Amino acid sequence: MTDRMLLAAQPLFVLMWSSAFIAGIIGVGAAPPLFVLFVRYVVAGLLLSLYARAVGAVWPRGTQLRHVVIAGLLMQIVQFGAFYTAMSEHVPAAVIALVQGLNPVVIALCSGLIGETVSAGQWFGFGIGGVGVAMAVIDQSHFSLVGLILCVVGLLGLSIGTIYQKRFVPQVDSRAATAVHAVASAPVAGLLAVACGQLAVSDPARFAGSLTWMVLVNSMAAFLLLNAMLRRWDATRVGRLFFATPAVTALLAWVLIGEPLRPLTLAGLAIGLIGLVFASRRPAAAPTLPQPVAVR
Repeated sequence: MTDRMLLAAQPLFVLMWSSAFIAGIIGVGAAPPLFVLFVRYVVAGLLLSLYARAVGAVWPRGTQLRHVVIAGLLMQIVQFGAFYTAMSEHVPAAVIALVQGLNPVVIALCSGLIGETVSAGQWFGFGIGGVGVAMAVIDQSHFSLVGLILCVVGLLGLSIGTIYQKRFVPQVDSRAATAVHAVASAPVAGLLAVACGQLAVSDPARFAGSLTWMVLVNSMAAFLLLNAMLRRWDATRVGRLFFATPAVTALLAWVLIGEPLRPLTLAGLAIGLIGLVFASRRPAAAPTLPQPVAVR
C-alpha cells in the first residue's frame, strides 16, 4: 500500500476504529467480555491467517516472531481485555474512546525509545488534546473508579504495544503480524474466560451481529491498516489519529445506541480536535549546511 493510499485511508481508519467501541458495547451486552474476545480472536485468527497465506505474506520467525507476539498480546489482550471489561462496568463508549485518545501523548512521552523526535508545537498539541480528554472524562462522572482504571490499563496496552512493535519489529509484514496478533491472543483470552467463568451467551443474535463486525471490520480491516501505517510511518504520526476517534465515537454512540452528548463533553471533544491540528504538524527539517571543501 502506497503512502498516497494510506493518506486517503486515514478517515476510514478512524471510522472503523471508532465503530469498535459501539460493537463492543453491543457485544458485552450479549456475552461476557472475555468470551467475546476469545471468539473474536479465534475467528479473526483463522481468517487473517488464510488471508496472509493467500497473499504470500512473509511470516515472522525466531526472535522476530517473539517480538510480534508480545506486541500483539499488549495491543489485543491488555487493551481490549481492559476496555471490554470497562464496557461491562457501564463505562460509556465515548469515555473509553476519549481515554484511548491519549495514546499519542503516551507515545510522544516514549518517543526517544524508538528514535523519533517531537517538536515543541507537537508537544503543545498533545497537551491541548490531553486537556480536552480530561474535560470530557470529568463530564462523564457516573461510572465507577474501577471502570476508569480499566480504561487507563487499556490505553497503556495499546500505547506500549505500538511502541514495542515499532522499536523491535518496525519492518515486519503487517499482514502476517496482524494474523499472529489474533492467533496468539486467542488461547490467552480463552484461558482467562474459563478462569473467570465467563462462558455464557445471553443474546445469540446480538452476539453474532457484533462479533461479525468486530472480526471483519475491527480485527481485520482496521488492524491491517494500522500495522501497514506503522510499517511506513513513525509511531507519533500514526498515534495522532487517535485524537480524532473520540469525537467520531461520541457521535456514533449518540446516533446508534443513544448515549448522551453533554456540553462539557462536546467542549472537550472540540479542544481535543484542536490539539490534533497542532500535533499533526511535522517538525521543520533542519537546514542542510554546505559541506566544507577540503584544502589540498
